[in-house]
Amino acid sequence: MQSELHFPEENKRNSPSGKVWTVSRLNQEVRHCLESRLGAIRVQGEISNLRRQPSGHQYFSLKDETCQVSCVMFRGSSAGGPSLSNGMEVELSGEISVYEPRGQYQIIARRIQLRGAGELEAQLRALQEKLRAEGLFDQARKKPLPSHPVRVGVVTSPAGAAIRDFLQILNRRAPHIEIFIAPVRVQGRESSQEIAAAVNRFACPSLGGFPQVDVIVVTRGGGSLEDLWAFHEEVVARAIAQSLVPVISAVGHEVDITTADLVADVRAPTPSAAAEILSADRAETHKTLALLVRRLGRDTAAKIRLARAKLEQRTNSMVFQRPRRRIADLRQWLDDLGERRELSMQSRLALLKQATHRADSILRAHSPAARLAALRERLGGLRSRQLHAVDHIIAKRQQQHSSHLHTLEILGPRQTLARGFAIALDPKRRPLTSAQAAAKEDEILILFADGEIKTKPRP
Repeated sequence: MQSELHFPEENKRNSPSGKVWTVSRLNQEVRHCLESRLGAIRVQGEISNLRRQPSGHQYFSLKDETCQVSCVMFRGSSAGGPSLSNGMEVELSGEISVYEPRGQYQIIARRIQLRGAGELEAQLRALQEKLRAEGLFDQARKKPLPSHPVRVGVVTSPAGAAIRDFLQILNRRAPHIEIFIAPVRVQGRESSQEIAAAVNRFACPSLGGFPQVDVIVVTRGGGSLEDLWAFHEEVVARAIAQSLVPVISAVGHEVDITTADLVADVRAPTPSAAAEILSADRAETHKTLALLVRRLGRDTAAKIRLARAKLEQRTNSMVFQRPRRRIADLRQWLDDLGERRELSMQSRLALLKQATHRADSILRAHSPAARLAALRERLGGLRSRQLHAVDHIIAKRQQQHSSHLHTLEILGPRQTLARGFAIALDPKRRPLTSAQAAAKEDEILILFADGEIKTKPRP
């Protein structure tokens, strides 16, 4: 929307041909001009560069194919409106104003109505809903990472900052890990096909050219939705989901969540975080191993001492000193066990008989025939109530119908004619409502209750 700025006469005397203006005064006049000239407006476009402040205010740009304008929506105005996000197509109502400290004109949004997401957002939402319905995001299908990987395949651009950060951390924390890099384009046309192909070849070394690895890492640095679009493509998501080798997705910054992140077995918020996940600290590992070795030595020595003590105790026991007495005790113990077994079996059998009698009584009390008879009786009562209700409704509707017919007959024109009134009609049988209108006709009809007559109006 374009408009000319018109300054009042007083300001013209302070124009560059006369007095020099201050920047503050100029911005004040521009603000006054815009607010008084345009006032309330309605604009539609796509939201971008959305920023939310702790105060609750929201700052964003509204753009179309060629232009954009700054907007602000204060906390009180956003109540009850849609939750804004980049790529949404909206229609907002507000006022044009100028933020004087920066000399920036902007729209103060009072109300925002959702018109649908941007094209990329809509495509992304549709794809993710499709993959979610197929179960590709389910936690149950995700594979665990190996505890100590030694061969890692990385799918990324060799020229990006992501691989430099990734390698730097791995070299410091776990230099024993072998890294195999599959160089691919991470944005632009055909990039998604290259990424998917690299994942497939790492996952299936039999395709040739790629080594066997323990983990696959798919990574790149941050960027806009368009920059990261290759990692939202369906072909990349399906390649990750079909991989038999665990996959870590480390795409963009922590706030960037791609479709590859949702499908991958593990999502790392950044490339550096992926390296930290793969590499346990060496010093910590050595410390843990030394502790385990010392613990193993102590436990082994303690078990040996315990075994020796048990051996000495048993060699000095009566089993070795008086074996016949021990055998007799064992025979008596077996007899006791036999008696206890018989008593236990008899007691158990009695309990089972009681349970059987109780179950038989319950079954007879809940006979299907008795329950079926009760249900039939209830069904007959329901049918009788239904027929009674239907008859009542029909009678009520017939009474209402008769009442309406009587009312229509009383209010109809025939009752009026029967009371001695008549209706004048023109030749086309349209009502004449005045003598002036009747005088213009050559012939008129007079409608009575028992018929009609034709006549000519007096001049």
